[in-house]
Amino acid sequence: MKKTKIITTDDILLKLCQSIASVLSTATDSPVHYSAMVQKIQKTSLKPDIGCFVLFDGGFTGLVVTNFSQQAALELYQEYMLKMGMAQDELAIHHTSDEVADVLGELMNQVVGDFTRKVRRELQVSITQNQPKMLALNKQVMLSVDTNLERPQARRVSFTTAKNNIFYLELAMDKTEFIQIEEFEHPDELDPDSIIEQTRHSQAQAASTHAKTQHAEVDLDLLDELGI
Repeated sequence: MKKTKIITTDDILLKLCQSIASVLSTATDSPVHYSAMVQKIQKTSLKPDIGCFVLFDGGFTGLVVTNFSQQAALELYQEYMLKMGMAQDELAIHHTSDEVADVLGELMNQVVGDFTRKVRRELQVSITQNQPKMLALNKQVMLSVDTNLERPQARRVSFTTAKNNIFYLELAMDKTEFIQIEEFEHPDELDPDSIIEQTRHSQAQAASTHAKTQHAEVDLDLLDELGI
């Protein structure tokens, strides 16, 4: 008999960790790693220096919280902006700057977007999320999921940046299991950058072909006028 495959809450947490590490590493062009050890916690909370939270709903419900130290927040912000071409002397130097919160919010939005695509592709379940909310904090704030979780589970995972600065992921969701009862194929993941590049290439080819056609028509008209 075919062995039944079961996806648990911790498997979903692993997918989220992989999305965070992959997106942040690519965005900053520097390695971001997560701990192989996961901590069970009772409640999720926003902590200093910068906290971010995202609610998701749909196939399952939960809350994602990330807590950045000021060193980790500034490192991720600065590495991302340098990669985007901003000059070093134009970067914000305080973690409370609006630019830092805006960039981290955009990065977390990319993370959750990557995570929801993974869930849709690998679990055949759709989830939606709200816009990430970033807050600069000087004291701890307790957060709870504003939904009815029958068997809530909460986990914390630590992440390390290239400069050994630490930030934390906290996940709260219902204890759940996805049981695969039939084999299915995972659709290929679309790479937005590749799609954009292919579109630009096709448009350039079309423009070149159109220009050559117009040039040829002009030459023929000229020959006709000359009686050749």
